[in-house]
Order: sequence, then C-alpha cells, then structure tokens
Amino acid sequence: MVKLTADVIQRAPQCFNPCQERMLDLRGAKVTVIENLGATLDQFDCIDFSDNDIRKIDGFPLLYRLKTLLCNNNRICRIGENLQESLPSLESLILTNNMMQELGDLDALAPLKKLQYLSLTRNPVSNHPQYRLYVIHRIPSLRVLDFRKIKQQERDEAAAMFKGKKGRQLEKELGQKTKTVVAGVATAEPSVLAAATAGRSAAEVEAIKNAIANARSLEEVERLHEMLAAGEIPGSQPATNGEAVAAGGNIVEEEDDMEIE
Repeated sequence: MVKLTADVIQRAPQCFNPCQERMLDLRGAKVTVIENLGATLDQFDCIDFSDNDIRKIDGFPLLYRLKTLLCNNNRICRIGENLQESLPSLESLILTNNMMQELGDLDALAPLKKLQYLSLTRNPVSNHPQYRLYVIHRIPSLRVLDFRKIKQQERDEAAAMFKGKKGRQLEKELGQKTKTVVAGVATAEPSVLAAATAGRSAAEVEAIKNAIANARSLEEVERLHEMLAAGEIPGSQPATNGEAVAAGGNIVEEEDDMEIE
C-alpha cells in the first residue's frame, strides 16, 4: 500500500491522452485512498487511478478543471456524497471492474450535472435486470452508459417505468443502498490475511476469524483491512471514540479493463 502524498503526486507521470486532455498518471501506484490532490493545483483534465486498491470515490478537493476520472480495476464499492461540489466539471467516470453492488449506491452520481459518460461494466450492480433503465432515469445527463449510446427509446422506457405513484414506489424499492458487504476480506485479501495470521497464537487467529465472521458494514471491512495490514489483531486493544473494533465482510472481484471511446 502506498499513501498518496504530495510527493507521489508530483513524481507521477504526466502526459496528454488520446483526447488531448492533460492527464496525471497514477495507474498501478498501489494507492488505497484518494487524498492530497490539492497538490495537483487543479492542472489536469484527467486523472488515471486504474489498477490500484481504492475502495471509495471521495477525498477530492475542488478540482474545477477535472473532466475525466479513470478508476478501472480497483475495489470501489462506494461513491461519496456531494461529489458534485468537488468535481463540478466531471464528464466521464470509468469504473470498469469494481465492486459497486446496489442501484441505490449510484444515486450519489445524480447531482453531477455534466456527467455524460459512465462505465460500470464488470460491477455486480450491472447484472441487475433494471440496471440500465434505472441509471438512465437517475442520471439524465448521461449520453453513453457502458460504452453504449443511450437511445431516445431507452429514455422513454425509463420515464414510463418510473412514472406516477407506482413508478415512484418502484424507484424506492430498487434504490436500496448496500448495508452489508458481499464476499469478505478473507477472500478479497488472502495475502493480507495470511500475513496477519502467520505465527499467531490460536487465540489471536480465532480473534481474526471472529472479526471476519461478524462483519456488518463496509466501514468495518475497511478498518479491519487496515488493522490486518498493520499487523494488529482485532480485539487486542480498546476501540477509540466508543467504536467497536473492526470486523470483515464479503467482496466480489471481476476482471477486464475498458477505455473511453
């Protein structure tokens, strides 16, 4: 894991992509958290975070210039609220091969009024039978979804599906957000788990297994992953601020990488 410091950002390659956007290349930098991007001085049209270990899209300062965000092949399962306040000019968001689970988890993208291109292929959420119409309805600014142009017929179908009282009820039912994680830390991070349990006593190994089994939220998964990577054992020290010690959950991985047209 690499902390995204100002020094890492300043040393990262810079280039012009095929769309002639000035791009900051943080691909494969082993980054887990988006942070310290104020060091870019808002000088880039595109930032490439592909092939990292990021779990949440957030942590951005105001980057008015940024139009394209590439986040292929990460572990992204959440999108932060109020993203439109940090990235008001965002037009393209590529999340191919990540872990977005529920349709409601995508609602945070609705306030991005300039968002035109979105890819969620190779995410569990894209397998939902109502996925495409729901996204078209919730993010009307989109022109291309999963590298397929949105047709007027699809817009009409989405409008009809979510029209009236029954439509609003259906939207509410479909728009549930992830409450628990599917496919746990033990599966997603075997190397971390193996390193954490190596040479541990039976009691310590049992504590780790219990933490994984008792996972109830995405926040617990992230805290547990950080603890195990740091060599800490769940339950070996008091939780701070009245919070329980981290537990684990389930996450599903897929593969592939796609590019903007």
